[in-house]
Amino acid sequence: MKMHLLLAILIALSIPTMGQELLMRVLPDALEWKDNPAFPKGVKIATVMGDPTKTGDVVVLRIKFPANFQMPPHTHPYSEVVTVISGNVGSSHGEKFKKRGGMMKPGSLWVYPAKHAHFAWTENEEAILQVQFVGPGGIDYINPAHDPRKNKK
Repeated sequence: MKMHLLLAILIALSIPTMGQELLMRVLPDALEWKDNPAFPKGVKIATVMGDPTKTGDVVVLRIKFPANFQMPPHTHPYSEVVTVISGNVGSSHGEKFKKRGGMMKPGSLWVYPAKHAHFAWTENEEAILQVQFVGPGGIDYINPAHDPRKNKK
C-alpha cells in the first residue's frame, strides 16, 4: 500500500515536468463542459489538457458534480491526483458507499493509487474537481449495475 502511495506521489510530482513542452493557459470560461457516457447523469467533464485515450499522455480533467450527488464506488487503471476547485466534496475509499470523514473544501488534494476503490459525494452545492493522471483513462464500477454505459434505458 505504501509503495502505491509513493508511486502516485512520484507521478503527481512528475506531471509538471512532463507538461513543460506545452505552453498553455486555461481560463475557466473557455472550458467546454460535456456529458461523458462513463459517468452518471448530471456529471460534466471538461478536458483541460491531454488525450485520455492515449497511453503516456498527461491528462488534466475538470469534473463537475451536481449538488446532492453520489459517485458510486469505482476504480481507475491509473493513479490520480484530485484537487477540489470549487464547492465541497466528500471522498473515501472502499467497495461499499459509506460517507466517512468530513467534506473537503477548495484547495484540498488527495491521491488514489491505480485500481484503488473509492467514491465521492456532494451535499447542497455543486463541486468542481481537477483530476490529473497519465493515460490511458478509464473507469470500472465495483457494482456493474452502477455503470451507465451498461445500463442505458
